[in-house]
Amino acid sequence: MEIILENIGRRFNQEWIFRSLNYRFEQGQSYAILGANGSGKSTLLQVLAGSLSASEGSLNYQSGQSKIEPDDFYEHISISAPYLELIEEFSLTEMIDFHFQFKHYLPGFDSQEIIRILDLKKVENKAIRYFSSGMKQRCKLALAVFTNTPVLLLDEPTANLDKQGIEWYQQLMATYTKERLLIICSNQEEEYQCCTHQLKISDYKKFRGLQG
Repeated sequence: MEIILENIGRRFNQEWIFRSLNYRFEQGQSYAILGANGSGKSTLLQVLAGSLSASEGSLNYQSGQSKIEPDDFYEHISISAPYLELIEEFSLTEMIDFHFQFKHYLPGFDSQEIIRILDLKKVENKAIRYFSSGMKQRCKLALAVFTNTPVLLLDEPTANLDKQGIEWYQQLMATYTKERLLIICSNQEEEYQCCTHQLKISDYKKFRGLQG
């Protein structure tokens, strides 16, 4: 699986968030998209995921020799991000079962194994609205990581996690992402220390105002 960007740019109103971005993301590799808060990391991730269109340039998804149509790319990705919410009326078990009506588990996993790894067996039937922010974040990460997709997209993955939660996240990355295309948006080193490549948004913010 590859995501290929050619002269990609995205603007809001009269301002370019990034422009002239040429890059190739490849399966089996891990990438950190770096930048300050508000720099455009999440915008780029949404462009990569296909939920936002680019303002210019071309974006292609490739699996081997086959091109994947943008409307079908959602089948190949799992994502965890602050702007994607859990259904808080559901219990943890109901949330996992609902999610995997639309996605497939990683081989060897089911809802009970995910709950075990989350260490939330005691609250598996409790409504998610009563979970702490850290528990909710771990649930988001688990749903993304244990979905069987070649592409894994994470935005601010350790938000609301304490030291123990960060160590738990780092273990997930070390264990379950080796064969995937992993992209992490972050400005916290503990979130992206697993990544072997870095893309800095600031390198693609040379343009101000509407040009061309």
